[in-house]
Amino acid sequence: MTFRIGNASGFYGDRFDAVKEMLTGGPLDVLTGDYLAELTMLILGRDKMKDASRGYARTFLRQLEENLSVAVDRGVKIVANAGGLNPAGLAEALRELAATLNLDVKIAYVRGDDLLPRAAEFGFDGALTANAYLGAFGIAECLGAGADIVVTGRVTDASLVVGPAAAHFGWARDDYDALAGATAAGHVLECGAQATGGNFSFFTEHDLGHAGFPLAEIEADGSCVITKHEGTGGAVTVETVTAQLLYEIASPAYAGPDVVTAFDTLQLTQDGPDRVRISGATGTPPPETLKVCVNTLAGFRNSMTFVLCGLDIDAKAELVRCQLLDAVGADGLTWTLARTDHADADTEEAASALLHVTIKTPDPKRAKAFSRASVELALASYPGFTLTSPPGDGTPVGVYRPEYVPLDAVEHVAVLPDGTEKVIDPPVTGHTEPPAAQTELFDVDFGPTKRLPLGVVAGARSGDKGGDANVGVWVRKADAYPWLAQELTVAKLRELLPEAAELDIDRYPLPNLNAVNFVIHGLLGEGVAASTRFDPQAKAVGEWLRSRTLDIPEALL
Repeated sequence: MTFRIGNASGFYGDRFDAVKEMLTGGPLDVLTGDYLAELTMLILGRDKMKDASRGYARTFLRQLEENLSVAVDRGVKIVANAGGLNPAGLAEALRELAATLNLDVKIAYVRGDDLLPRAAEFGFDGALTANAYLGAFGIAECLGAGADIVVTGRVTDASLVVGPAAAHFGWARDDYDALAGATAAGHVLECGAQATGGNFSFFTEHDLGHAGFPLAEIEADGSCVITKHEGTGGAVTVETVTAQLLYEIASPAYAGPDVVTAFDTLQLTQDGPDRVRISGATGTPPPETLKVCVNTLAGFRNSMTFVLCGLDIDAKAELVRCQLLDAVGADGLTWTLARTDHADADTEEAASALLHVTIKTPDPKRAKAFSRASVELALASYPGFTLTSPPGDGTPVGVYRPEYVPLDAVEHVAVLPDGTEKVIDPPVTGHTEPPAAQTELFDVDFGPTKRLPLGVVAGARSGDKGGDANVGVWVRKADAYPWLAQELTVAKLRELLPEAAELDIDRYPLPNLNAVNFVIHGLLGEGVAASTRFDPQAKAVGEWLRSRTLDIPEALL
């Protein structure tokens, strides 16, 4: 029997009304919400520093104030990682909410991911937060004990889907293919409307006025159909699902705490309007370690942007550089000159370039002095001096780093609705050798070519993983895949994306998705919270790549 799991949040700050829309828009068995990211853990860590009772996603609590009675009336269970750094605190707040609403709701939570008290033991020097990525079976245990709501801290995003499916179908820890299929479904659902046409390269082909959130109809073997409620905006197609499968992955051997899912075995087929079937998933035992998200504080940062208009742009930028170096020194300063100016422009804005200057320093006073020194140049620098913002204090810099600990070193605990604590035994592990990065698959003459943007024949989806970025590229026609695999090598990517020219790059072909995936190591420096890059989460790198021109065979156009 089909089991319907929906999603109502892809990040902390996603559409508030999505919970109501998903609960009332059509039938569901479980509603999930993903509120956590590496940056979110840092934000919640700083929040908890101010008040130990915080540390969870308060938006989730407000959403349930409006919608808990709807969920109860419709018999929909709720599973969310909104517990963040304090799942016990959120569970207690939910009990108080249920009592206020006079609702009989069984609430459970999962704990054990927080390794901050053991930071010294594991060598997590300077950690503000340290949270292991737990798996799905704590969630399954809570649901099996009758929970209506399960909140967790840091579990893998896909576990929000795998846990309910495992509980419903009674999967064992070694039902690897079924777990792999549910992991694929969870990976598609985790980012909300990105699976239904959001952030999609060919967005003009669909109505995105109010994109619906996705849901998965999961079968007992782990296969599923990705769809959305009828009457909602956006679209679910093989390509929108492909794009999301490529999002923030590395090797096709997608490692999780319960299973390693072989993304190169997944098969996508259109199963009707707004319905895409994912089948063929295979899985193997998980690795012997758990990934840990460690965030540290690393000083302060401040930024100012100078508007340089008209002639002599380079000379104006050089004058600012010399003046600021004299005022605050060179240590910790980074400079980016964005040549957005056009010659003989018919508007002032079109005639202007932007000089972005950022300082990172351990001294908060120096961070503040930097912005003050920038403003003090107003009457003593280049002609037409303009800043885009007033001076301000520096903000703390957070640095993310991944760490790994033995799987059996972490106590994964399901706290059941009656308060009973059930320790989840670690799974049997195995060693999975990830596929080697590849550079070329074909050597074929595809005939005459035209110089065109890559995006004429290919879509892309990019994102961040700490200081690394991934860019997944797929072609719209299956017969174009041999050309993509031959043409888009690491060397070609370096040529098309000069910012990555000196960085280590891995490349993984995914012929089943007509795609190749690249991991660009170090593009984002120390991660989103510390990056001074224009696009600190690499969200637009794929679209930049699509805009670059190369020789495309006429036969593929």
